Amino acid sequence: MNAPIDAKLKQDLDAAIHLLKKTVKPSTATDEFKHIDLTLVAASQKAKYEAALMLARKCILDGVITKEQFDTALGLK
Repeated sequence: MNAPIDAKLKQDLDAAIHLLKKTVKPSTATDEFKHIDLTLVAASQKAKYEAALMLARKCILDGVITKEQFDTALGLK
């Protein structure tokens, strides 16, 4: 069950997901899945992407969003 979420946190989480979608890398091997790959990000932008990933992780741990919902939103599933 998802925890209550305020409008600011929802907006921040949505922005983080939108940003992180740019880092989803399709697998080249048949037995691998899509995954987040921060090497796709320019070094000058890496801190912004890391902060988005940390926010998403915190929201998952706090029950704001499930891991499955996060993966689906990113297109990992």
